[in-house]
Amino acid sequence: MRIPAPAKLNRFLAVLGRRHDGFHDLELVTTVLEGVEDLTDVLEGEEAEHLSLELHGPTAEGLTVDDDNLVLRAWRLLEREAGRSLPAKLRLEKRIPHGAGLGGGSSDAASALRLGNDLFRLGLPMSTLLGRAAALGSDVPLFLLGGTVLGLGRGERVMPLRPIPLEPMLLVHPGLHVATPNVYRALPQVGYPMPDPCPSLASGEAPPWRNDLTGAAIWVCPPLAEVREALAACEGEPLLCGSGSCWAARFPDGATRDRAFDALQGRFARLWKVS
Repeated sequence: MRIPAPAKLNRFLAVLGRRHDGFHDLELVTTVLEGVEDLTDVLEGEEAEHLSLELHGPTAEGLTVDDDNLVLRAWRLLEREAGRSLPAKLRLEKRIPHGAGLGGGSSDAASALRLGNDLFRLGLPMSTLLGRAAALGSDVPLFLLGGTVLGLGRGERVMPLRPIPLEPMLLVHPGLHVATPNVYRALPQVGYPMPDPCPSLASGEAPPWRNDLTGAAIWVCPPLAEVREALAACEGEPLLCGSGSCWAARFPDGATRDRAFDALQGRFARLWKVS
């Protein structure tokens, strides 16, 4: 059994304030980038005598199979829900870069929940899977819904939105790694943004192109600013992906996007066209 684990793009990310538990209240509009093969991990599984996980693929280097691996953590939660062991041989093909703000680990965890539920015919409803996903991480539930999703709370309270088409876009990975906790810890250093939520959107209307973590991410990793400047110089409108390090840029048309792709080839680690 094969389950795709696509990347995601936060098209709107507002930090609305800090909570008593140390986390932050957020409002997000996120689109799962389904159908972009080079930005989609693949999780395969079959029943076996015991549970195992192998990592392969162009972005698997440096990742380890241990108790903190999100796929294995998701699998253990399924076993707890089922009340029995679920022995399987799992193989994860990694294509989404780690620490890029594209949600690769969270997407892998969501795919593990779906794969285990289907492979062992557990029959767990979506509401149960969403609850287990929220226990794994704030980004995990949105991947169970797919499409474009509104996220509230820490991002774990999710609701599907009407489809919102993507403009011609370029995603750029500069080959940097930015740790999400460090970015949130830097927010007091750079100052909290104005806590303005997303305005009401008409059917199919794109949300504001906004990420309140941008200043803190650049404070933690100053070279990120070079990517933003390069995209703006190519007539793109840059937006940091999550807490970084990838940037997305939307363009007025596909031809302008394609010229930017050609101009930036070789300057950064990876570029992807998305539309």
